[in-house]
Amino acid sequence: MRKAKILYKDEEAGVLTQHDDGSFTFSYNDTWMADNNKPDISLTLPKIRQEFHSKFLFPFFYNMLPEGSNKQVVCKLNRIDQTDYFGLLITTTKYDSIGAVRVIKIEWE
Repeated sequence: MRKAKILYKDEEAGVLTQHDDGSFTFSYNDTWMADNNKPDISLTLPKIRQEFHSKFLFPFFYNMLPEGSNKQVVCKLNRIDQTDYFGLLITTTKYDSIGAVRVIKIEWE
């Protein structure tokens, strides 16, 4: 199992988990949920108390991944399998991304 903090404008909004079977879960943090001024991170991941489950990486996060030759270069330089979408996500979005969301790997606690 691998986990990552989801930051929205540098504030922790929730946690993305990749389970051992390859499925994914996303949930908002309680503090994010308690503040009515905090937005959804995506229209497809509305701010509700339920966990979101998917057999595949959620489209919102998948669309943050590099494509084509950029993906090939990132995978080669970082020794990431091109089908390891979670690994690619935490590598390419930890410092910067196109939008307000960043993804930071949670090391084993």
